Order: sequence, then structure tokens, then C-alpha cells
Amino acid sequence: MRGKKALKNTIALMIKQVVTIVCGFIVSRIIIINYGSDTNGLISSITQFLAYVSLLEVGIGPVIKAALYKPIAKKDKKEIEGILRSSEKFFRKISYIFVIYIIILCIILPNIIQSDFDNMYIISLIIILAIVTFMEYFFGITYTLYLQAEQKTYISSYIQVLTTILNAIAVVILASTNVNIQWLKLGSAIVLIFRPILQNIYVHKKFNINLKNGDEDYIIPQKWYGMAQHIASIVHNNVGTVVITLFCHISEVSVYSVYIYIISGIKNFIQSFSSGVEASFGNMIANNEKYNLNIKFRVYELLYFTIVTIIFAGTMVLILPFVSVYTRGVDDANYYRPIFAYIIVLGEYIYTLRLPYSMLAFVSGKFKENQKWDWVEAIISLIIALILVGKFGISGVAIAILISMIFRTIVYIVYTSKEILFRKVHIGMRKFIIGIIEILAISFTLKNITTLQMQSYFTWIIYGIIVVFISAIIIILTNSIIDRKDLRELVQIAKNILKRGEKIK
Repeated sequence: MRGKKALKNTIALMIKQVVTIVCGFIVSRIIIINYGSDTNGLISSITQFLAYVSLLEVGIGPVIKAALYKPIAKKDKKEIEGILRSSEKFFRKISYIFVIYIIILCIILPNIIQSDFDNMYIISLIIILAIVTFMEYFFGITYTLYLQAEQKTYISSYIQVLTTILNAIAVVILASTNVNIQWLKLGSAIVLIFRPILQNIYVHKKFNINLKNGDEDYIIPQKWYGMAQHIASIVHNNVGTVVITLFCHISEVSVYSVYIYIISGIKNFIQSFSSGVEASFGNMIANNEKYNLNIKFRVYELLYFTIVTIIFAGTMVLILPFVSVYTRGVDDANYYRPIFAYIIVLGEYIYTLRLPYSMLAFVSGKFKENQKWDWVEAIISLIIALILVGKFGISGVAIAILISMIFRTIVYIVYTSKEILFRKVHIGMRKFIIGIIEILAISFTLKNITTLQMQSYFTWIIYGIIVVFISAIIIILTNSIIDRKDLRELVQIAKNILKRGEKIK
């Protein structure tokens, strides 16, 4: 049952990420072509500054999910409603504080952004872009967390797929009528606010959840211990845009955002594998299935590392050709940045490798034990970015991300090996080192042996298929030789799933 739910969640998350990536590229391209790189950079900057309100969450999201696993397993509805009532109360407080934060941004941001836009132009965009975030806190986040803990992530994923497609259609229609950017973003916001509302309605009807029955004074265990990890995550995802906004021209933010959007799309697509199985591992830990957890995680680890390395090896080779095709006809900023591209792809690859380990720490509720390292990660990333951005620009920010990712990934591998999986550290470290060697060797070899020039998306797709195919053969063969035992276990699990499928038929 757990495997079936994990598969459904993973497929739904993958579909969601594909739709999000495709629609995101369409929307971003429309904005760059119709409104310019400066406007695209401004929107990216405002979006990242708005994201900093999530610092107020103090990392409570993973803590709430971890708290829900046990009462869901025991079908303890009273405790579930108590946790959800406490959660909703907390997030609604954040939504009210968010309003004050928006006012502060409206006062400060127009004076620190290096652009030719007037103050009212910037302020109006801040208010419009803030609408969706406010609605998420007020209506949506609690129910997203509940669906994830219930192993029904696919519900929220398909709701997001629907609203994302409708949003892209709205943007295309509005841009074709030459409305100003404020009206375009307002139309977009109206479509996107339906996601938290629909999710809220579904949970109440499907699970008969009544938060009024929940304990008003329920205290979520370890409520504050996820704060350090949360801040580290916020810094990782947003510090680049903010530092570039403060120290570079706004057009550089547009360049940075194009690359980051591509990599984030890939990263989020891959993260589907972690999110889809997260509740299954959480359930194993809640039921104290130590041996089963260790075996299943090693198999998952092999599969995950293989897929991630194939995808990122391809990304390293394909990202510059894609950006060249994507930004063809745009001459108000230089989007061809090879050094930055290679560094940021490697940094985000290492970040993605750590996700299975951080996922284990989260579902185990090990927040307090990891918080000091989360603080160190955030500080490393921020300080190095501030030191290097002046001399190296966006490449300096990429170097900061790479260094902090190497440090934190190693710490996660060591911690989960010793404290959760109870295995030797070298098992995870070996996979980590081999992965880095594979991606560097394959990407630079393929990059240097080709002279093919990208003239269109079609040419790029053909080239991409060839690159990914070659990468897959090399990586699968290498990993099957190095991890023969785990591969046999993986094959056996696949056979068992197929046999169960045949019996059902």
C-alpha cells in the first residue's frame, strides 16, 4: 500500500513539475520579450523579497508533518485536528504580519533597486505579487502539509497543475492585448488564488476535518527546532537574487533568474522522488521498522543518485545552448555566462544529492540535532556571496552556493548514517564522490566533443536526447558495477511490484 501511494504521489509530482517548468518558461519568455529584461528582473527581485516572509514560519512545516505521521498511522482524529488547528492558527498570524511586511517593502524596495522604474511602478507590483502569498498562508499551507502526511500529495499536485495551466493561458491572452505588466500580474494572481481555496475545500469534505473540534491549546512538539534548517533553505533559495539586487543592476537579476529557473525546475522535478516517498519512510520510522528502512533506503538511494546524475550531467552540457535559443532576439542583457552556468549547475546538483538525507532527518523529527549545522550553512553562503559578488558578480554568488552545498551535504550524510540508518558513513560518501566524478567527467567530455550549433528548440531537443542517452548508458553501467548488491535488491522489488499487478488483474 505504501509503495502504491508513493508511486501515485511521485507521478503526480513529476507531472506537476513538468507543467510548472513548461508554463514557467512560456510566462518568463513572454515577459522578457514584451516587457524587457529589467521588468523580468524586477519581478524576480520582488518575488524573492516576498519569499523572505517565510522566515516567520521558523521551519514549522516539516515539524507539523513529522508530528502528523504517528496520529495518522493510529487514526487518532482528535490529535490530528489539534495539530491542524494549531497549524492554521500559526499560519494565519503570519498572513497578518505579512501585510505589515508588504508595507515595509513598499517603502524600502523602490529606494534600493538599481533601475529606471518610478516608485509607484515598483510599489504596485509589490502589492499585486503579494496577493497569492497572502492567500497561501491564510487558506492553503496547513492543508498542503496534511495531504503530504496522509500520502495524498497527488491531490494538491493536480490542483496546482490545473491552476498553473490556466495561469499560463491567462498570461498569453493578456500579453497579446498589450496590457501593462500590472494588469497582467493581477490577472495571474486571480487565477492562482484558486489553488489554496480548492485544496481547503477538498480536505474538509474528503476527510471530514473540523478544526473547531481540535484542541485550541495543542502544542506541536519541537515547534521551534526546524527554524535553523528553514532559514538555511531560505538563504539557499533566495540569497542570490537579493545580493545581486543590492549590488548589481536589475538586468543581472533577470540573467540570474533565467538560469536559476531552469535549474530549479529540474531540481523540483527530481525532488518529486523524495516527496513522493517521504511519507512512506516517515511511516516506517513511526513503526520502528529499522531493518526495512535501511534496506529500502539503500535501494532508493541507488535509484535516486543514478537518475539525478544522469539529469544533471545532461543539464551541465545543455544549459548554455538552451539559454542561447531561449533568449534569441533579446539584446538588452548578456545571457551567455559559461562560468556561472557550470558552477551553479554543480552547486545545485550537490544540493539535490543531499535531499534523501535531509528528508530522513525531517521525517525522523531530528530538527534540534541538526540546527547548528543549518546555521553554519546559511552563514557560509551569505558571507561568501557578499565577499565575492563585488568582484565576480553572479559567478561569485554561484561559488558561495557551491561551497555551502558541499559542506552541508557531507554533514547530512554523516549524521543520517550514524543516527538514523546506523550504517557506515563511507556507504553514502562513496556514492556522493562517485556522483561528482561522473557528472564532471561526462559533462565536460560531451561538451568538448561536439561542434553542433543550436539554431532552434528542435535542434536542441535532438542534441539533448543524444546527450542524455549517452550519459544514461555510462552512469547506469558504472553504478551497476559499483553497487551490484543494491541493484539486485532493486530488481527484486520491481519484480514483486509487477507480480502484485498481475494478481490484481
